Amino acid sequence: MTARFDPVEPIEEFEQIAVIGLAGRFPEAPDLERFWENLRSGRESIRSFSEDELAEIQIPEHIYRHPNFVRMGTDLPDMDRFDAGLFGYTPRQAEVIDPQARILLETSYAALEHAGYEPFSYDEPIGVFAGSNPNDYATLLGVADPTDPAGAFDRLIGTDKDFLATRISHRLNLTGPAFNVQTACSTSLVAVHLACQSLLSHECTMALAGGVSVNLRQGVGYFYQEGMILSPDGHCRAFDADAAGTTLGQGCGVVVLKRLSEAIADGDTIHAVIKATAVNNDGSGKISYTAPSEDGQARVIALAHALAGVGGDDISYVETHGTGTALGDPVEIAALTRAFAATSDRSGYCAIGSVKTNVGHTDAAAGITGLIKTVLALEHKELPPSLNYERPNPNIDFENSPFFVNTELKQWESAGPRRAGVSSFGIGGTNAHAVLEEAPAPIAGDAAPGLQLLTLSARTPQALSEMADNLATHLDRHPDLSLADVAYTLQVGRHDYEHRLAAVAGGERPAGEALRLASQGDQPVTGRTDVVFMFSGQGAQYPGMTRGLYESESRFREELDRCAAVLEPLIDTDIRQLLFPQPGGEEAAAELLRQTAYTQPALFAVEWSLAQLFVSWGIRPAAVVGHSIGEYVAAALAGIFTFEDALRLVARRGRLMQSLPSGSMAAVQASPTVVEPLLDGSVELAAANSSRLTVVSGEQDAVEAFQRSLTERGIDSQLLHTSHAFHSQMMEPILDTFAGEVAAAAPAAPSLPILSNVTGTWMTPEQATDPGFWARQIRSPIRFADNVSQLLERGNWSFLEVGPGRALATFVRQHDSYSPESAVVTALRHPKEERSDASTA
Repeated sequence: MTARFDPVEPIEEFEQIAVIGLAGRFPEAPDLERFWENLRSGRESIRSFSEDELAEIQIPEHIYRHPNFVRMGTDLPDMDRFDAGLFGYTPRQAEVIDPQARILLETSYAALEHAGYEPFSYDEPIGVFAGSNPNDYATLLGVADPTDPAGAFDRLIGTDKDFLATRISHRLNLTGPAFNVQTACSTSLVAVHLACQSLLSHECTMALAGGVSVNLRQGVGYFYQEGMILSPDGHCRAFDADAAGTTLGQGCGVVVLKRLSEAIADGDTIHAVIKATAVNNDGSGKISYTAPSEDGQARVIALAHALAGVGGDDISYVETHGTGTALGDPVEIAALTRAFAATSDRSGYCAIGSVKTNVGHTDAAAGITGLIKTVLALEHKELPPSLNYERPNPNIDFENSPFFVNTELKQWESAGPRRAGVSSFGIGGTNAHAVLEEAPAPIAGDAAPGLQLLTLSARTPQALSEMADNLATHLDRHPDLSLADVAYTLQVGRHDYEHRLAAVAGGERPAGEALRLASQGDQPVTGRTDVVFMFSGQGAQYPGMTRGLYESESRFREELDRCAAVLEPLIDTDIRQLLFPQPGGEEAAAELLRQTAYTQPALFAVEWSLAQLFVSWGIRPAAVVGHSIGEYVAAALAGIFTFEDALRLVARRGRLMQSLPSGSMAAVQASPTVVEPLLDGSVELAAANSSRLTVVSGEQDAVEAFQRSLTERGIDSQLLHTSHAFHSQMMEPILDTFAGEVAAAAPAAPSLPILSNVTGTWMTPEQATDPGFWARQIRSPIRFADNVSQLLERGNWSFLEVGPGRALATFVRQHDSYSPESAVVTALRHPKEERSDASTA
């Protein structure tokens, strides 16, 4: 006798859960893009196996020739492969881990990547809720060696279900709850339910939920017995008159979940929303332990509706458990009808389907397989066909139910938000149901610049090449993707491995083409390097520098505007008018930029803003060095001066220098060791830039005379376009005044390693806080070549010139100790280069 069913009263709405990432591997589908294509095209990924194939994988002849043996099954892509090195396993450790656990670990990592989160540095708790099929891998491994207790323990950890979830937490550095879930066929949807509950109780910020089912003989067949769950011909005909059972499937699926309000606030891509989930058990009110219960199923569906705050009329699709069994299908539709009838009296309006008709019964992964199918259907606004249905099971009253079997691909039309139900019922009576809704419309972001930096990294060169090719293919297929979003996710949502490449793409440079060129050329970089920011000195400035970045990069614009606001009362000029003159005003701006009082503040503003832009992109310096005025940007970044004090000092320094008598400087194409013995005191060493370039400074007549003497010796030199003899005795009249200005700024010890032009080596806290030291920096020669020596002798560096031109990058490459293995990059184009600022930076 069937117990009376009372509908559940609506419950106050809870926080909803966003699906922000998903990954899976199913028969004939190594990824979810292929899985969706198979679903929407109505592909049945179940095939027959020939006698030769069965013999090759050592299925005994008496088995595959038995009249009740059904030679139907599935191929799971790369079931026997595992990227052990990626997760820190040795081959020996990996070989004793259940293939189900290996695949689930890989799929969990892929799901987090799909969500755009890098787990190893994520500082909030992420939970793991997962289950698997019974494990017979231990049997294949044989009896453990009793004389090797450690090996036996490794085998236990590798094959026992107890370690399924915690293995993922350990290898991916996830600190939220880690639960193994085992409720037979409903395992993975129950895992989703528990993950949602954990999120709602704030035990974790994100959660992984899913399941895995692997048949170690690739699901090549099974024995049919009448009255059991498996089909006599290997096909699942859910709800059809000829339905006689399901078939064995394989698969793995994982979703990444997050509280909806936080997913929206964080700008996550939301693929669907889980409005509510519910779980119950049939109890003993059914004909047997393995039989389904109409009451149990109806109650769990009605409870999920009540928790979601929806009625039957609000649901337009249900992904059913749909095993295609003579008993299960009628019970399921009867239960659904009772649950829907509690709030709706309509009929024939709600589509149903079963993914088991496509890939078979994936057992512990069945619920997550159905959930992922439904998420993809909501995202694409399409209903894929349920297969092998021709005429209804005579024991199902479809005419008086809300349901019809959807047998063809169709647009998912809906008057309101698209909503769906997903059911999964386990042998033993644990039932689960989820109510899903399409994702809210994404919030449009700011317009992004045309060019973007795409960064990739991998553990091996081969993996890096494959990754570049895969991404290139994906971007070719999806030209509507926001390249700015792709670039951002690659930069902040991926772990940094030792083999890396970068490609600039966008505008007239297609992303796919740029990635392929980068992976085939000489750009990939091996090994980890620290980045040193090098800040350019006076002489490289030009009107229009960084105009493109100011127009396209909001962070750069904000910082430059901030600099301009502080500088204007100090120099009586809006620095932006000099940097970005109106048409026709270029020559006047260039003339002012040649005056030291404006040159130095302009360079500081540009270089500070560039540095902040790079930091916002995740490019942080491990050390800083500047060339003359550039050293003040380095000092501000290292915390020696506050931002405001640094600008005040730079403005004051420029005006003091401008007030001095004029002088000259010349660049000499020779090393300091050659030049210094030739100096007579009237001309002084101003800069030792490299082993091939020296700068001298003094009064104009003395410098010109010195140049003539160099010519007589066959040494080339060139007069520099400067107004004063910087870094010479001609600077001495302003030193005491400037030392007082520095004292008023109260400099602090550096928080970041910084090299000094004065000493040529690392600046000490005592030097950084000494006002006289900064005064001497104006007078003393620039020991930039020694700065480079210190860097090349200590560590593996990548050099980034943060400022206009390429002078410092050239000095590094000219150094005797320089090796091409060290990356040297310039941030801004040379004024004669015809390319955009964005493509350079």
